[in-house]
Amino acid sequence: MRFVFLLGLLSIFNLSYGQSDSDSIPGKRYFEDQFYLGLTYNFMLNNAEGTNQRNFSYGLLGGIIKDIPLNASRTRAIGIGVGLALNSYYSNLVANQIGGDIVYSVQDTIKRSKLETHLLEFPLEFRWRNSTVDDYKFWRLYAGVKAAYVLGARSKFVSNIMKDGFYNTDLGKFQYGITLSFGYNTFNFHAYYALSHLFDGKAAVNGEILQYKPLRVGLIFYIL
Repeated sequence: MRFVFLLGLLSIFNLSYGQSDSDSIPGKRYFEDQFYLGLTYNFMLNNAEGTNQRNFSYGLLGGIIKDIPLNASRTRAIGIGVGLALNSYYSNLVANQIGGDIVYSVQDTIKRSKLETHLLEFPLEFRWRNSTVDDYKFWRLYAGVKAAYVLGARSKFVSNIMKDGFYNTDLGKFQYGITLSFGYNTFNFHAYYALSHLFDGKAAVNGEILQYKPLRVGLIFYIL
């Protein structure tokens, strides 16, 4: 339900504000897409043997981007921003905290196992669009890179007899990847492919080092 509410709210904002009051600026200078909100489905690539995804692994992201036009018509620009993201990954990989160690195992009989991460993100985009100061409906193509710092992570699992959760500390603190966003007007496709591993290179299951790389695909909404 909260996802439906979020999508509806974003659509209203985007349709209402469009390009803001840019035609009141001397010389008709304007800036595009200075705020963003998104919803993604998260894939786990490079799965360890015996592990697989389950349930709906989702992501939420939002932030602000400084739009820096590169030409007089402002159809090309650089975007530099900062934002927050929450990502969840559901699978049959279960994390247990035993003493001071985190031990992973593959369990197919549990109800639910989730890894949740909270990120501080820094997107950098090269932006192309066919916008004008008078038209808020336009095509856009944004490609770039995104770096992120892991503010925190939690591992949770629920079985028939118990549930447990704890703060997970064996993820890679710094993560980065490439991004692509394109679309027309309100709805835009967004993808992020990680070039770094999700874990810190020490976490393992059944003797195999975990080398997960997230792929996040979904919709992104730009405002103002």
